[in-house]
Amino acid sequence: METIVKKLYEGMFIVDAAEAAADWDGIIKTIRHILERAEAEIVSIRKWDERRFAYKIGHKERGTYVLCYFRAPGSKIGGVERDVQLSERIMRVLILNVEHMSQEDIEKDTPAVRAEKKRQEAIDKAKERLESERAGAEQVGEETSEQAGDEQEDEKALEEPPKSPATDIAAAEEAQEPEEAQEPQETQEPEEAKEAGEAAAPEEAKEAGEAAAPEEIEQTDEPQADDSPGTEEKQDVSEADTAAGSQQ
Repeated sequence: METIVKKLYEGMFIVDAAEAAADWDGIIKTIRHILERAEAEIVSIRKWDERRFAYKIGHKERGTYVLCYFRAPGSKIGGVERDVQLSERIMRVLILNVEHMSQEDIEKDTPAVRAEKKRQEAIDKAKERLESERAGAEQVGEETSEQAGDEQEDEKALEEPPKSPATDIAAAEEAQEPEEAQEPQETQEPEEAKEAGEAAAPEEAKEAGEAAAPEEIEQTDEPQADDSPGTEEKQDVSEADTAAGSQQ
């Protein structure tokens, strides 16, 4: 029985970029089906890149390249190329013998994988930058609110008049005194006013007496003025005039 030797091949399949974007799983399924018909063992299959063609292929300007490593008998490679030509979904294929390639070479990142990694790194950096900016904005907001609170407290302190220690002590004592202690003080006020009025009454009477004494003296002096010699002479003259008038 003849032993079938399978060699390592690299196949670069070209498909329409629009169709690959719309139905990537369908494209991969078609390629697998063609390789399985050739009794191939698939080692790796993945997207290599999307490129613009140097010239149009089947009226298409852009294509997606699918890189596939597989092991198959050398006699089956012609069948793979023939199935690709008959396929409506695969535009071109290039198959090379790569027996010299190691597993590390096969697993190297493709341009599409590198571009995806760069895109993911850019997204991660953008997220970190947004988070740091958000944290900085929150910190600035907290500092601003604290500063506004301090300014309001300063304004209130400026508006309120300064309180002396004596005022604070008096306010504290008034707050501690019960209401009952304040009532006796109110009742004592009329008594104090009464005593003050009684004490002031004798003084007012005394002043009134002193003021009335000179008036009485003046009244007593007036009759004495009538008894003076000048007054008697006037009375005699008036009587003489009266007598002369009566003789005439």
